[in-house]
Amino acid sequence: LTVGPANGAIGELFAKIKSINDKHGPFDLAICTGDFFGPPRPKEQAADWKSPLECLVMQGEHALPERVIEKVQKSGGTVTKNVFILQKYGVMTTANGLRIACLGGTYDALQYGSTELPQDFTCPYFTKTTVDKLLTNTNNASSKTQNYSSVGAIKSSQLIDIFVTNVWPSTITRFSSVPLPSPELASIGAPPVDEIVRATKPRYVFSAGGGRPPKFWEREPFLWEGEEGRSTRFISLGAFGAEAVNGKKQRWFYAFSISPPSSEGQAPAKPANTTANPFAEARPPKRPIDDSEPENFIWGNKPRPGYKCRKCDSTEHYIQDCPERDKPPEGYICNRCKEPGHYVRDCPTKHQLGDTGGRKPREGYVCRACASTEHYIDDCPVAKAGPKEVSRRGKKGPPKEITADECWFCLSNPNVAKHLIVSIGAECYVTLPKGQIIPTHTAQNYSNVPNIPGGGHVLIIPIAHYPTFSSIAPELRGPVLAETERYKSALRSVYSKYGAGAVFVEIARLGPKGGHAHIQAVPVPVSLQDGVEDAFIREGKSQKIEFESDPEGALKAISEDHNRSYFRVDLPDGRKMVHLIQNNIPFSIQFGRQVLVNLMGIPDRYDWKTCAQSEDEDKSDADAFKTAFAEFDPTL
Repeated sequence: LTVGPANGAIGELFAKIKSINDKHGPFDLAICTGDFFGPPRPKEQAADWKSPLECLVMQGEHALPERVIEKVQKSGGTVTKNVFILQKYGVMTTANGLRIACLGGTYDALQYGSTELPQDFTCPYFTKTTVDKLLTNTNNASSKTQNYSSVGAIKSSQLIDIFVTNVWPSTITRFSSVPLPSPELASIGAPPVDEIVRATKPRYVFSAGGGRPPKFWEREPFLWEGEEGRSTRFISLGAFGAEAVNGKKQRWFYAFSISPPSSEGQAPAKPANTTANPFAEARPPKRPIDDSEPENFIWGNKPRPGYKCRKCDSTEHYIQDCPERDKPPEGYICNRCKEPGHYVRDCPTKHQLGDTGGRKPREGYVCRACASTEHYIDDCPVAKAGPKEVSRRGKKGPPKEITADECWFCLSNPNVAKHLIVSIGAECYVTLPKGQIIPTHTAQNYSNVPNIPGGGHVLIIPIAHYPTFSSIAPELRGPVLAETERYKSALRSVYSKYGAGAVFVEIARLGPKGGHAHIQAVPVPVSLQDGVEDAFIREGKSQKIEFESDPEGALKAISEDHNRSYFRVDLPDGRKMVHLIQNNIPFSIQFGRQVLVNLMGIPDRYDWKTCAQSEDEDKSDADAFKTAFAEFDPTL
């Protein structure tokens, strides 16, 4: 079931979806096109939204509300129960194998080539970078299926089953004999959307950008030559709850049935009433804007009849001549200074200097090498002190910064293993690692391994990306550390219930690429817990690793100097061990694991890669531990 823009009437929309589902369903999925969110409504909270089925929403014409952005950044895409937001340039695969692509935002020819606009939900536009990322995602060559919450996963293939976009393709009306609801719709499309359609050949294209207010229009289907009968249908939906246009209410929902492509290669039946493919022959490229161009011999410098400026709705000038073209739309906030009234390219703070002499970052930027907010990673002394990477051009520079969609632990990464997560709090989440120390699916008998459901080896990870816990800004550190300690206490309790003590291991290393802070929690049998300290000291001596005689004093110094790298162990009795990692002296990130597997007599569990399991086995462990942890989980 696909529906048009809700524009904030979310509770009412879900009530209608429930009614349609009860009467004509059941439907597997609802897809909401266009602007789903609107201004906050009195006394309405996200918790009040009850979607009767799994629902995918997208960014429409406007930036998402700040409260929503904060929510999805923490949850990895979940707005509320059963409601998930599609990435601005995302590709996902549903549980039954359908591939869905999304292009969020609106099109502005003057903004499209910008390299400075953010590629996130704070910006109302999509750019060439957005389109390039989407096309890259559709061609993702990953061989393994990765979970996308409860509804799907990223897979590999260029072809798409369903494409949702807020903007029409520019050539979609070619060869169609279906009357348009308004004449101006013939010229509202965006050429970059054509590029996506040509590359992905979607079976369905849904849009909500058919005028203001949006109007319903369904085009005849068309075929793709050389694709074994593959066809595309285009449907543009009206807005939910919108007033009638010319006395006619616009259709705002579209129910349809679609199955994954046949693996046997059987050609689908040809739909009736097909037309020539409007994308088969690209139109000549539009001429670039030229202020010196002489007046058109028919219309002069005035637009052709029916043209309307997308910026101010005037019929007297083209958009490139609009006096308001440098004025952002209502609600636009500069991503650099968080102020309205100008685009980010015109921001007066753009040329301010940071603390190391380079350009000062926009608000919200955090250097992933040292966690400073006052300089970019290219100007970071920590990054410059580390090893250099050689680019394809042969130039040396700081190693490429790990972005959120590449980080293993950032929930915004579509490839993060969400099926391993067992608890999500306000500041942190708890997840089983891949290849945990504790064996769970083996016939081998281990006498010194605790018997905790699901194994019990977990990670405590801040939801926001911080290189280390000590590098978190003082004004943000308190809530993160407090929730971390609550999780530690809860894990001690669940381990104790099953006859085990808790060992917490943290490696905090500042590096040029920037990592993601996390703490490993590993259960050890009570019979071995008194030997944990000696095991670390003994193994440390063999590797010339010395622990501080005053660990509490060392931790206090670390909290005051966030540029220090360190290794920390919380022992089962609550005491701590601290080693200060020296720059340019190797330190094995597997040191803690090595000590614990030797202590428990399971040296074959040293390499996590050889301990990796199937996704079904991982899910089984996660579900088992989640059940055991539930009575202690501080978030429940």
